[in-house]
Amino acid sequence: MENFVYEYPTKVYFGKEAAKTHLPGVLAAYGPNVLLAYGGGSIKKNGIYEEITGILKDAGKTVTEFTGIMSNPTFDKVLEGAALARACHPDLVLAVGGGSVIDCCKIVCAQAVEVEEENLWELEMQAHRVPTRDPIPLGAVVTASGTGAEMNGGAVITNEEAKIKGGMFSRPPRFAVLDPAYTMTLPRMQVISGAFDTLSHAMETYFGRSDRDNTSDEVAEAVMRNTITNMRTLLHDMDDYTARSNLMWTSAMAENGILKVGRLTDFECHQIEHQLGAYTDCNHGQGLAVIHPAYYRQIYRSAVPKFARFARNVWGISEEDDEKAAQAGIRALADFIQECGLPTRLSQLRSRVAITPDLLLQVADSTNLIPNGYKQLTHDEIYEILMKCL
Repeated sequence: MENFVYEYPTKVYFGKEAAKTHLPGVLAAYGPNVLLAYGGGSIKKNGIYEEITGILKDAGKTVTEFTGIMSNPTFDKVLEGAALARACHPDLVLAVGGGSVIDCCKIVCAQAVEVEEENLWELEMQAHRVPTRDPIPLGAVVTASGTGAEMNGGAVITNEEAKIKGGMFSRPPRFAVLDPAYTMTLPRMQVISGAFDTLSHAMETYFGRSDRDNTSDEVAEAVMRNTITNMRTLLHDMDDYTARSNLMWTSAMAENGILKVGRLTDFECHQIEHQLGAYTDCNHGQGLAVIHPAYYRQIYRSAVPKFARFARNVWGISEEDDEKAAQAGIRALADFIQECGLPTRLSQLRSRVAITPDLLLQVADSTNLIPNGYKQLTHDEIYEILMKCL
């Protein structure tokens, strides 16, 4: 295994009525002012808003609301939230939502404590330095699982002007409330797309360059199998609480660092999808579903034994020939994507602009190239992959 330092700073409260049971006690550790952040208002329709604000009121908190966080949060939205935080001086930012809300709030918490002239996008994305000030404490109440955003300090933020969707970094949430019941009213496709993001996180970690057998790979295979099994369960019964709870925890497991311990990770497919999202504002999980099979067909010959292991240990393929097994594993992934009703072509994605070859060339040319995969791609190869997905 590679050398590593591992720390797990987020305290997790998991299960039915986790917010009612634990949040009052957790809130007692923070001061009176809370910035409550959420997205488009779905939490007001499903009762979560009423429950959380009731808990905050009973705890004697003064609440300021930061709303309208979009599915692909922008840096402009971060600046809006940071300005609000400077005005209301929160002792805690409470992000209620999925990965987009939590990611946005991570950077809000960091940006708000910087001097107003200090722009974290410029600091992190251009000067390649991380913020050093302690951010405002952040807590997360997860209402849509899949991203695992509550488990780490990374955040995916879009700079609309620069047309870059990239990773920024702050501190992880101090605590996370994971109640699978909070996900029960989500639209079917949102649930499946989120779960595929979980599967993608595990695959991207698994296919990094670390060929020898290791503990992290064994755990990753279990996470992948469990995610696939429970996605299939939900295809037949979206109200299955056990499947929802398993998917909520595999989402957390895929991004709490455990699968990455001692590993080099790939995440090139994520880089491609991020740039696709920067230009199209497409759904993240659905974009990954389209790109993954084409990406793996492009790179598998550089790692035939690992792809064969993936086929056998994750998909149950019995083919003894490694080359044939590797190909069968990629086919099994592609078939599963279709089984789930996820998009298989870029033309099927909801996009704010027409997805054309010219646009895909811009996506490819601006994609961040990561050196940790089995095959180091060029921008031309990324364009080739995207065109095969069109």
